[in-house]
Amino acid sequence: MRLARLVSGRPALPALVGAVAIAFSGILYRLSDVSPSTGAFFRCAYAVPPLLLLAWLEDRREATGGTGQAGAASVGASESAPSAGRPWRVRAWAWLAGAFFTVDLILWHRSIEYVGAGLATVLGNTQVLLVGLVAWILYRERASLPVLAAIPVAMGGVVLISGVFEEGAYGDDPALGVLFGLLTGVAYTGFLVALRHGASRDRVAGPLLDATLASALLTIPVGLALGELDFAPPPSAVGWLLVLALSSQVLGWLLITVSLPRLPAVVTSVLLTLQPVMAVAFAAILLSEDPSPLQLVGVAAILGGLLLATAGRRSEQVPA
Repeated sequence: MRLARLVSGRPALPALVGAVAIAFSGILYRLSDVSPSTGAFFRCAYAVPPLLLLAWLEDRREATGGTGQAGAASVGASESAPSAGRPWRVRAWAWLAGAFFTVDLILWHRSIEYVGAGLATVLGNTQVLLVGLVAWILYRERASLPVLAAIPVAMGGVVLISGVFEEGAYGDDPALGVLFGLLTGVAYTGFLVALRHGASRDRVAGPLLDATLASALLTIPVGLALGELDFAPPPSAVGWLLVLALSSQVLGWLLITVSLPRLPAVVTSVLLTLQPVMAVAFAAILLSEDPSPLQLVGVAAILGGLLLATAGRRSEQVPA
């Protein structure tokens, strides 16, 4: 029985579980205490085997389940497709998404180093606004007034998180953390736009496998060039990275990707903002992160902007 069928009856609960899993991503990375490139590589590398199994089951279902016109289309596609059953053009988009995801993870991990897991996660979620802008520019999707109003609201929150208006803002270098956080949003936007071309409602694990494998492989030259990739992290780090890969990269991503398109827009909007809220709360509890009052106001402004943006759009996106 395919995953989509499992969540079709009650998609809200799987989506919530997926949001909780992803909310812990930054926390698990920080607990692993490894370099940005090392965290990015093992998050993806450890996720490849289970995704490979799920993608194989998915392709096997598609190969044996099609009948009639759908079955004929499947046979015709297989003549020009790789063994996984998806056309090379579609897989190329997923690999491009993986390239963007490589940049996204390394930038985001650096943002965590400078401003903490909670605030870095909030900053990464500015991709919700950026995806709307890209859709407006590339696909001529008309931007509504709420979407346009959300941009200055969220950017005001970004400025507050940077700590430019106060002394003693949380983070080793909050301004630099904000810069990396915004660049994370840009890279994550590219990831989502590319993955949009390589995924479908019926195929979830396969595109995610391609993007994850591409990201793992591309992290190697980047990490080596930066001089920070460690192929033999300590056992304590391996444990946290395994949990990160299985919970966020596999379980969280699959549940959210399948569930969100089946939810009402208002529920999707709440889930989009709930995930960074949980990240801030869990980071405060588990990592003793303590953002200043002004930074928390900035968090509220960004989340308010996300609510405005998602309320003004019909299409749903997934969180960072």
